[in-house]
Amino acid sequence: MDIFSAAVMLFLIMDPLGNLPIFASILRHIDPKKRRRVLIRELLFALIIMLSFLYAGEAILNFLNLRSESVSIAGGIILFLIAIKMIFPSPGGVAGLAAGEEPFIVPMAIPLMAGPSILAALILLAHTDSSRMIDWTIALVSAWALSAFILMFYKLFTRILGEKGLTAVERLMGMVLVMISVQMLLDGIANYINATTV
Repeated sequence: MDIFSAAVMLFLIMDPLGNLPIFASILRHIDPKKRRRVLIRELLFALIIMLSFLYAGEAILNFLNLRSESVSIAGGIILFLIAIKMIFPSPGGVAGLAAGEEPFIVPMAIPLMAGPSILAALILLAHTDSSRMIDWTIALVSAWALSAFILMFYKLFTRILGEKGLTAVERLMGMVLVMISVQMLLDGIANYINATTV
């Protein structure tokens, strides 16, 4: 996988367009003067968490005695479930925040930006080829920067795309993620079979 492919995959997993309505509903109850500061802080928290998992991925796998095939299969399953929810969204928003309460890490940084699927994908990237950490870092920061740009101007994108447009884009991204998740699952199974038959 090259840098561009990795960046596209990570961007699709982050799903900034799908998160637009959720971010808007959370920020709506915050003092307008604080909204941008809160959003920037949460986006930076998400980036720090994702970079931590990217660089600590190999150590996590070794500590838990996990094989890369396990991460690939688990990541594919989690990604598939998230993609299905993108295609067939369930009603309801983010719970647990009272009106006017300022979010701190949860739920904006985790799990909306740095969710289990993106963390699993980062661990898998690091484990697949640890000699290309600079490439994976560039891909991650690029995907994060584009996602951050979209979320920083959430009002503009919501106005341009409209509710139906956002729904259509999110479902399209969900379809692409389904294909990526199935490929991750198949690769994990194939690698496991090859490793056990050798």
